[in-house]
Amino acid sequence: MSPVSTHLLRLALPKGRMQDGVFALLRDAGLSVDVGTRGYRPRVPLPDTDVKLLKPQNIVEMLQAGTRDVGFAGADWVAELADAHAAPLVELLDTDLDPVRLVVAAPPELLRDGRLPARRLTIASEFVGLTTAWVARQAVTAQVVRSYGATEVFPPEDADAIVDLAASGSTLRANNLVEVDTVMTSSTRLYASAAALADPERRPRIDALALLVASVLEARRRAMLELNVGAAQLEAVVAALPCMREPTVAPLAHGAGYAVRAAVPRAALPGLIVELKRRGGTDLVVTPCAQIVP
Repeated sequence: MSPVSTHLLRLALPKGRMQDGVFALLRDAGLSVDVGTRGYRPRVPLPDTDVKLLKPQNIVEMLQAGTRDVGFAGADWVAELADAHAAPLVELLDTDLDPVRLVVAAPPELLRDGRLPARRLTIASEFVGLTTAWVARQAVTAQVVRSYGATEVFPPEDADAIVDLAASGSTLRANNLVEVDTVMTSSTRLYASAAALADPERRPRIDALALLVASVLEARRRAMLELNVGAAQLEAVVAALPCMREPTVAPLAHGAGYAVRAAVPRAALPGLIVELKRRGGTDLVVTPCAQIVP
């Protein structure tokens, strides 16, 4: 293992299903990832940064071991690999990317009133620790066997039930499995090692990375709304705007009223546009935001 260096910021990026979302997030933050011919050692436009592409579960392990300072991983693997003897990880932000549920599923013919039967069962999962904890909480008698991918094909011959990640549930249905319970929900998150955060050289750089990523996430949740309004209707329009603090208001030429500008939640736009028009707003323009730093 290489000696710890505070000169380099050691960043871990996920390989697999999380990769596209994380790469797009970094690109929108101005940190495009250049994989090139280096394969597992891409480059990002951050000075003195060593980047490695790893499986999410390995990212968690390397953060715990202290060989990586900051990285993206799923909350599911952080929970699975939690170890009282390992260095703690700090969640910096939740990207809300790749939302999944870790679920218990089984063939419908096995279930009794929607529950697993009261007999000794075999449950297959990549998440042995979380599955074992669920078995203990439910007072189920079960042997937990580790799978190495394609967990959904184990029932009914090689396991009675499984614990696996599900997004839409289509893979479960395609394999004649129904959900019995949800163990936890998960998404892609940015984590740092506690040791790296305690280091005065690395902490500002980790905070800066988290700020850039958070600015993109905030921008994706909002849109810039601009409109014109007469003086008599200004207060009514401003009162309807769910802006971050206060809207920007500027007088129009020749005393023709006011221009109003605000970053508003994208989810509110359908109803908001209709309401602002009703209150006297005109010339409404909506544009996407690239980055927002509150």
